[in-house]
Amino acid sequence: MSESLFFQDLAVMMSVVGLVSVIFTRLGWPKVIGYLLAGILMSEHTWGGSFLADPKSIGTIGQLGIVFLMFTLGLEFSADDMKKVKHVTVPTAIFDTLMMIWLGYTVGTHMLGWGSVPSLFLGAALCDSATTLLAKTIEEMRWGDRPFVRYIFGTTIFEDILCVGVIALVTGVATGKGMNVGAVGMSLGGLLVFFTGVIVFGLVFAPRILNRVALLKDDETLLLTILGLCFFVSFLAFKLDYSLALGAFLVGILGASSDVRNRLHELAGPLRSMFSAVFFVTIGLLVDPVTCFRNIPLILGLVLLVVFGKGFNCCVMSLLTGQSVKNAVQTGFGLAQIGEFAYMVALIYMTETGDTASPIYQVVVAVSLVTTCLNPAMLRASDRVGDWCEAHLPERVRGWIAAYQDWLSRIRNASVPSQLQKHLRSRAAWLGVVFLLNFAVAIAATMLARLDYTLFSRFFNDHKAFFFCLVANLFCVFMLAPALGLAVSIGRDVAAVLTGTRQPKRWKAAVRQFVTWVCWAAVFALSFVQLVMINVNLLPTELPARVTIDVLLLVAAVVGWKRFKRAGHVATYRFNSALAAERRRTRRATARGDVTLTVPGDFYEHLAIPEASPAIGESIRSLDIRAKTGASVVAVERAGNRFRNPGPSWTFEAGDVAVVIGDPPQLAALHELFAVRKAP
Repeated sequence: MSESLFFQDLAVMMSVVGLVSVIFTRLGWPKVIGYLLAGILMSEHTWGGSFLADPKSIGTIGQLGIVFLMFTLGLEFSADDMKKVKHVTVPTAIFDTLMMIWLGYTVGTHMLGWGSVPSLFLGAALCDSATTLLAKTIEEMRWGDRPFVRYIFGTTIFEDILCVGVIALVTGVATGKGMNVGAVGMSLGGLLVFFTGVIVFGLVFAPRILNRVALLKDDETLLLTILGLCFFVSFLAFKLDYSLALGAFLVGILGASSDVRNRLHELAGPLRSMFSAVFFVTIGLLVDPVTCFRNIPLILGLVLLVVFGKGFNCCVMSLLTGQSVKNAVQTGFGLAQIGEFAYMVALIYMTETGDTASPIYQVVVAVSLVTTCLNPAMLRASDRVGDWCEAHLPERVRGWIAAYQDWLSRIRNASVPSQLQKHLRSRAAWLGVVFLLNFAVAIAATMLARLDYTLFSRFFNDHKAFFFCLVANLFCVFMLAPALGLAVSIGRDVAAVLTGTRQPKRWKAAVRQFVTWVCWAAVFALSFVQLVMINVNLLPTELPARVTIDVLLLVAAVVGWKRFKRAGHVATYRFNSALAAERRRTRRATARGDVTLTVPGDFYEHLAIPEASPAIGESIRSLDIRAKTGASVVAVERAGNRFRNPGPSWTFEAGDVAVVIGDPPQLAALHELFAVRKAP
């Protein structure tokens, strides 16, 4: 393909998306639908010949749309919000994924007369909602601050993670290996290692680098820095057989953990708009109207299955996990569609089984297209439908739901661990992260040692096993210092749990020393086993190389031990600092009692809490304010004093004045929850 033809295709594509954008904006319709219809009209399947000289090259450009969409979605990701809604999103995603796989398999085998293999692929294609579509639709609707949006995005993100295992499962079936549980476990294990490695290394280094670059006050340098990281991690995800979207989303999370998130979001906006439009057009290019017309009954039936099946699954599970009726309805409406994951599953079926005569690919693409076109309308209607359902709900049912939500809230609050248990869990989790990072570095070194570096340096290529083995071993020795420190801390916590508070001091000291030594020995033994496993694959065969590596490791351990411990503390501090970036931004916004509203549509209000309010005696955690209303309590005024950023354990008293932010629907929901009047 010559450069002139490529730019010809790009010119045609951009001209079309520009025209479509103007028309659909003028009509007030979602532009996503216009891009999809434009792709169908430009497709070679529609006219027998394509408007484009090489549609595949444009498809490659369209993949950039996924990268920029998921990157900006990651920038809007809030770890604090995800923690607050995990009790809703995790069970909803698991239930919906399993139910849609089962429904698709049942329809394929019992209604369509298909075999077990294509039926399983059909179920897998229907199980995941389109995160990129939701991101684009909600962005155009300016609904990003609605309470249910966090539940939708949290559910789709977790469904994306589950679907990595589903791909491994269906691929094993397609290749004749059957239900290979081992392949699923390996795929999910690899995903966990990749995810942990990117997040931990990224949160330690990326926010610090971005904050330093931002001091240069040059937007171009800042944008190129984050985009370089974004495409590098996306490429790694692609090479490990994960999606480009996963890598881009993870880098977006890293950008959101810096103090320049808002600048990054503004700078990436134009690129996202351009490439995401091309991406949705390329989806329309895949549609074959003739094949779809022949299978209209099947397509419409599957559309109904997706809309009602996924909508029902997500709505019911949202209610069971404690959401309000309106939020549950809107969550069900928003997730009642399928997207790019369905194309991937259908394409795997054709390539792995060789069954090109099956209409499954075109059917799945058509179902995705129809549900994609329906989704914006359903989201808009969900507001009215949710209000109608809440208004016409029988009083008895409303009482049952309120009692159930109150019981669920008490159960969650009763299971809050003590400070000692939190500390023990935190140290144990960090110890697990250390070992996962060792595996991630070992896997990366093994992969890099298999590449050919002749063009770079023949000397390096001849001794690449030595270099990568040395790096992997040095990293494990470096991580041994913080691991042993964590072992000592875990031993003390376990000893405190075992001895309690009434035992003699001498007995406590003996138990603490014994348990600490046991934990220390266990961690040291596990680290030694891990080093042996790493060197089985990486250690060079030459004896001088092995001796050199052993000597260097011994010298590094003796000379650098204190430095390793200090570096571990610094890395932990940077990691926690990155996690606290959102709280720092909030503190800056509420400094001196003045709230800076950085998001259009936010409102600032004082709510006086009377004696009759049901919030009296309740804490922010027990009321579950953020999850139920979407509003945030940024300060509380009591007896003439202002308490900024009250924590989850803050308990309200009569006469308190809550300083809150949110959009009008969120503040209205908070009024109803508090039963308060607006303070003068």
